[in-house]
Amino acid sequence: MGASNSTSTLSSTFFLTGIPGYEEFHHWISIPFCLFYLVGITGNCIILHIVRTDPRLHEPMYYFLAMLSLSDMGMSLPTMISLLRVLWSISKEIPFNICVIQMFLIHTFSFTESSVLLAMALDRYIAICHPLRYATILTPKLIAKIGIAALLRSALPLMPLLTRLAFFPFCHSHVLSHSYCLHQDIIRLACADTKFNVIYGLVVITMLWGMDSLGILVSYVFILHSVLRIASREGRLKALNTCASHICAVLILYVPMIGLSIVHRFAKHSSPFTHIFMAHIYLMVPPVLNPIIYSVKTKQIRQGVLNLILPHKIFSSM
Repeated sequence: MGASNSTSTLSSTFFLTGIPGYEEFHHWISIPFCLFYLVGITGNCIILHIVRTDPRLHEPMYYFLAMLSLSDMGMSLPTMISLLRVLWSISKEIPFNICVIQMFLIHTFSFTESSVLLAMALDRYIAICHPLRYATILTPKLIAKIGIAALLRSALPLMPLLTRLAFFPFCHSHVLSHSYCLHQDIIRLACADTKFNVIYGLVVITMLWGMDSLGILVSYVFILHSVLRIASREGRLKALNTCASHICAVLILYVPMIGLSIVHRFAKHSSPFTHIFMAHIYLMVPPVLNPIIYSVKTKQIRQGVLNLILPHKIFSSM
């Protein structure tokens, strides 16, 4: 029985949902989505290019920024492909194995982004509270280890959840409520006991996002304690200004995430448009806004962007 269930599941096809009630406008709705994705991908590619090619940016803070850009792209690219396929009426079908891969990428890079934000908070803590030891603590070797650990920490806990999906029979509807695959969306269609997936998934989210948010909060408590001890007002503002971009990035990730969780938990019977809108905000806004915020708030990144866009002679004369 288990083998037959596994075979039927692996060969299953699911159907993605666009924006219910607005099917005739899908082609028009795809235009702003295309623009958002284009801005996000272009912005993050520019950040990665600048950090890679400018030797002055080969520092811990910018390495972590590059990791954030990679996480943003890893989170948005899988959703972009299936969303545009639905909106352009190419196909709403998605095979089970492709659905699992997409699910894995979205959840992995979502958790990775949270881990990177924690690493960036620790980077700001060391830079402000222990400036003389900054270079000796955050060595390139340690930063590489942090990046690998963040990815493994995000990917490995998902394996039991996704492996169990292959043994679930889907004997009712195969219609998903989003234009991409999410774990919580798939398990509600299973005709089996999904208690383990529900409880284990909740534990994973609580442990990963909970620990990350707590670590970020504790880091900023120590940062504020150190900043308040600076005698001059200008010194305090300068120290806090180095954290402004990171604080914005944290809010951009966690506020939509909390909003989506509240909608799923307390507004189950609200319009499907509300759920779909919040889900796209959560996955689309960070990749779009993070490069813009860091380009505006970080002088070195801003200069790199101007050097890339404007001819060198024009930029030198400005």
